[in-house]
Amino acid sequence: MDQNSGKIWFNGQFVPWEDAQVHVLTHTLHYGAGVFEGIRCYKCTDGSSEVFRLEEHVERLFDSAKVMQMEIPFSQEEVCEAIINSLRENKLKEGYIRPLAFIGDGKMGVYPGDNPINLIIAVWPWGAYLGEEALQKGIRVKTSSYSRHHPNVMMTKAKIAGNYVNSILAKREAFADNYDECLMLDVDGYVAEATGENIFIIKNSVLKTPPLGSVLPGLTRDTVITLARDMGYTVKEQRFTRDEIYIADEAFLTGTAAELTPIRELDSRKIGAGEAGAVTKLLQNEFFSVVLGENLKYAGWLYNFET
Repeated sequence: MDQNSGKIWFNGQFVPWEDAQVHVLTHTLHYGAGVFEGIRCYKCTDGSSEVFRLEEHVERLFDSAKVMQMEIPFSQEEVCEAIINSLRENKLKEGYIRPLAFIGDGKMGVYPGDNPINLIIAVWPWGAYLGEEALQKGIRVKTSSYSRHHPNVMMTKAKIAGNYVNSILAKREAFADNYDECLMLDVDGYVAEATGENIFIIKNSVLKTPPLGSVLPGLTRDTVITLARDMGYTVKEQRFTRDEIYIADEAFLTGTAAELTPIRELDSRKIGAGEAGAVTKLLQNEFFSVVLGENLKYAGWLYNFET
């Protein structure tokens, strides 16, 4: 992302993009104790702008902060309003939204003491995270040599900045071997998730996704589970191994950034026919019909606003 959208909301005020700066001794910069969200705003088919599952994302931000014992100095309602105002201020009809709460400078050392808690909201235009072609044709994935966090080592239900060092190491490894993304196993060797996405597999029209043990409770994951069940599919939240992916009919990733991205290959093995499968395409079409405001059954997931 290298696009300057104009203004960043910083502790209640809009500041020019280039002036949204912090001190080099900012505590979170050194120790990773920040919490964040990734949210999308879509320009709908009717021309309106809608933020997808805004309140749930902001609630998860506050849940993450609670886990980290960080007191965000704004209410959830104020943060929702600030997100909408950020889109308006930057005249964005669609794009990506990044709220980040972090511990400021003051006391150094692992224990942050009473250092201030800061909150920023940045917005910018952003297309398909893994590429438009990936949404259509699927991606190549490699099983990482790095394990996903154990829930008693890192707090896996919180979207904590420091947790993503694990993802960075895994992603670098995958890119070095010319893969698009990597699959991460938990410490017991079962499938967990990707570096920033949840995973689903399909066998005989039954969907499976790992339970919420060492994985983040993704809102896109929850969306797809709901849509699939409403469409008549059986969805099981249960553990499975990577070789079950090898022999699956289909597989895909979900996430706010990745949306619903098919997997065409894992560890040099084709998944199914080696392309986006029929059920995956149906779910993908249903997902986009929802976020683009075409399926009014799920209109409650959309937060409408005028730019």
